[in-house]
Amino acid sequence: MLELDSVTAGYERRAPVFRGASLTVAPGESVGLLGPSGCGKSTLARVAALLHRPDAGRLVLDGTEVRAWRHRAPRARRTAVGVVFQQPRTAADPRLTLAEPLRAAGRRAEARERVAALAPAVGLTPDLLGRRPHEVSDGQLQRACLARALTLRPRWLICDEMTAMLDASTTAALVAAVETYREETGAGLLAVGHDRVLLNRWCDRTVEWKDCLPTAA
Repeated sequence: MLELDSVTAGYERRAPVFRGASLTVAPGESVGLLGPSGCGKSTLARVAALLHRPDAGRLVLDGTEVRAWRHRAPRARRTAVGVVFQQPRTAADPRLTLAEPLRAAGRRAEARERVAALAPAVGLTPDLLGRRPHEVSDGQLQRACLARALTLRPRWLICDEMTAMLDASTTAALVAAVETYREETGAGLLAVGHDRVLLNRWCDRTVEWKDCLPTAA
C-alpha cells in the first residue's frame, strides 16, 4: 500500500502549500488525482515519490513508514517508486544521450537487455536512443523519461501531469505503455492531472483534490 496520511507540506520560508492531505493507492490499483493548477498536487506527488519531506503527516510505503527522503532514503526504498514529471526538459540531463540513463543501473548485460525491452515499449527507435535531449521533440524526450522511470521495475509509479504537454497520439502511446507495465508487474499507479476525461478513462478511480483534504469545521 502507498498511503499518504494527513500530510502537510510546503517549501522553505513559505507557508504550507496544503494541510492534512490523505490518499491511498493499493498494489495494482490506478488512482487519478484531479485538481486545478496550483492547488498542491505536484507537491503531494513529490512527497509520495520520496523527493520532498513533508512538514507533518506520514508516508507509508509497503507497510513501512518512510523516515528518510531523497538520497538519505535506502536505495531499495527509493527504487520502489518511479516518477515521470510534466516537463521532460527539466528532468533530463542535456549532456547524456537518451539511452545512457537507461544503462545507469545494473551490470552491462542486464542494462543492454533493459534498453532493448523498454525502448520499443515506449516508442523509441534505435536512432533516437543515440541522440541528446536537444535533438529530440518533447514527446520523444518524455518517452525516454518514462523508460527511465520503468528501468528499475518500480512497484509504484507516479505520473505527475505526464501528458499535459503532449499531443493526443503521444498521450495514448504513453498511457498504453504504463498500462502494459502495470499488467505485467502489478505496480500501483498515482496519475496526477487536471484532465478529468483522461483520468476517468485511465484510472480505476479518480479522487478530486478537495476530497484529499480535511473538511472545514
